Amino acid sequence: MKIICDWENCKETGEYKAPVERDNSRKFKLLCLKHIKIFNKNWNYFKNMNDQQIEFFIKSDLTWHKSTKNFGSSENFFNILWNNALDDKTNIFNSNSFKEFKKTKTSQTDKDALEVLELNDEAKWQEIHLKFKKLVKMYHPDKNQGNKKFED
Repeated sequence: MKIICDWENCKETGEYKAPVERDNSRKFKLLCLKHIKIFNKNWNYFKNMNDQQIEFFIKSDLTWHKSTKNFGSSENFFNILWNNALDDKTNIFNSNSFKEFKKTKTSQTDKDALEVLELNDEAKWQEIHLKFKKLVKMYHPDKNQGNKKFED
C-alpha cells in the first residue's frame, strides 16, 4: 500500500515522519523527500515560546528534563546518595552484618559487590557504608566543582 505525502496537492510517496506537535512524538504526518526538506528547513521547535521558556527548556535539557536536587554540602551529598542507594524494605540495617542478614548462601552478585568494596560477607553495615562513600568520592571528583575542602 502506497502512502501519499500529506503535503497539500502532492501525490508522491510519504516516507518521512514530520511532527504535528512539538511535545508529541507519536503524532506525525508523512511527507515525501521534497516536502520533508521544506518542512525541516522551516521547523522551529521554540516557535511561540518566549525567552524565559526557551532558557528553562535548555537548562532542563541538561538533565534530560528530570528534576534534580541541590545537595548543598559534601556530607549531605553522601547521606542522600547512601540513603537512596538501598531500599531497606527488609530492615537489613538492623542486622549486625551482611552474613547475619543473609542467613543463606551469598549469591555471586553479592560476592562481586563485596569484592568491589574489598570486603567479605562478615562486613558490618558501617564498613559497607564507609567503603561506598570512599568509592563515590573516588569516582565523582567533580561533585563539588573540584573544591579540595570536601576531600578527606
